[in-house]
Formats: sequence, structure tokens, C-alpha cells
Amino acid sequence: MLKIISVVPALALLLLALTPQSFAQNRNASTQTPAPARTNAPGAQAPATETPATRTRRAGGSQTGKDPLTQGVIAAFDDLIEGIRRADVNAVTAVYWNSPQLILFNNNGTVTKGWEQMRKNRESSYPELKEIKIEVRDRRVQMLGRDGAVVTCLWTQSQTFRGTPETASGRMTMVFRRAGTTWKAIHLHTSPDAPDPARVLPSEQTTEPPTPKPTPKPRGTP
Repeated sequence: MLKIISVVPALALLLLALTPQSFAQNRNASTQTPAPARTNAPGAQAPATETPATRTRRAGGSQTGKDPLTQGVIAAFDDLIEGIRRADVNAVTAVYWNSPQLILFNNNGTVTKGWEQMRKNRESSYPELKEIKIEVRDRRVQMLGRDGAVVTCLWTQSQTFRGTPETASGRMTMVFRRAGTTWKAIHLHTSPDAPDPARVLPSEQTTEPPTPKPTPKPRGTP
């Protein structure tokens, strides 16, 4: 009986000795020291803040022509112009979207609907064209996100049609859409840069009417 009683005080002393250490370990395990704030090293530049222009370039909206998306649009447009110079039906029609929904507003005021009709028109007219020269000026490419683009330009084209020389000039707007790794023209709008004045509404005419000449007075009147 005395041996059992003598063991109890020893256990109590051992527990008292271990309790502060165990409590300290629990506090260390449940408490996190906040990390010090990061500061830039002397001479280091702070991270650049993203601007709308940066987001536009990242989304393919650059007009510089250096990004791959813009280069793809320019390549498709150049293929079209080169195909026209050679009167190559296959090269020209390959640039356009092969769909019945294709719409072309032509320079002569007509409308072409669908890829098949567009190809038939070129198969009919191209064999009659010779000595084609086309000049493109002031070409601009505006990216619309990563899958769309608008190309505008001024153009002058000279050729021989059935042996008769002819020349025309005008404006062009083309809408392109990305299809996989290629760009297809889904809409074309061309118009003459010098429209027929008879077709322009009086309210839209920009040239002032000629000043009427004064009516000559009869002799002898003041």
C-alpha cells in the first residue's frame, strides 16, 4: 500500500514538468507569423499596370501588322489582290467564305449572294480580262478580337475588256473571319470614289452649285 501511494506524487511531478512545454508546442502549431511585405529591391521597377492598349494587343487588336493574326489577314488580302491581277478564278474564290450566306456589294451597284454565284460571275468575266493592273493604297487592318478583322483601302484598276481599255477607282471594305488557321472574306463592299452626281441626293451633294452669271442689262439703263 505504501508503494502505490509513493508512485502518485512522482507522476504528479512529471505531469507538472511536461505541461508548460506541451502548451507552448500547441500555441506554436496554431499560430502563424504573418509574412513580411514584399518590397522591390533598390533600382528594380514595379510591375507594369495593364492598360486598355495592352489588353487590345494581347487580344490581337494591334494594327502594326507584326502579330501573327494581323499577318494572316494581310496574307489573305494579298492573295486576293494577286489572284485578281492574274485573273485566276481559283485563287480569288479560295479567299472567300464558301457559304450561301456570303454577300458582296459590287462596284457597279449589284449584289452577289452566295459563294457559288460569286464563282460563276468570275468564271464568266475573267476570260475576257487582259493586262490587269491593280494598285492598293491606304490599306488599314482593324482586328476585331482574335477571330474577326476589317480591311479598308483605296484602289485603282486598269485592264482590257474584250479588247477595250478601261480604268476604274474606288473604295473597298472587306470583313474577314478566322476559320481554324486561315482567314476567309465573309463580306465585300466596293464603291466608286467619284459616284455619278445624278445618283446622289441633293441633300448629300458636297459640291456647291455653280454661281449664276448676272443677266446683262439693256443698254441705256443704269
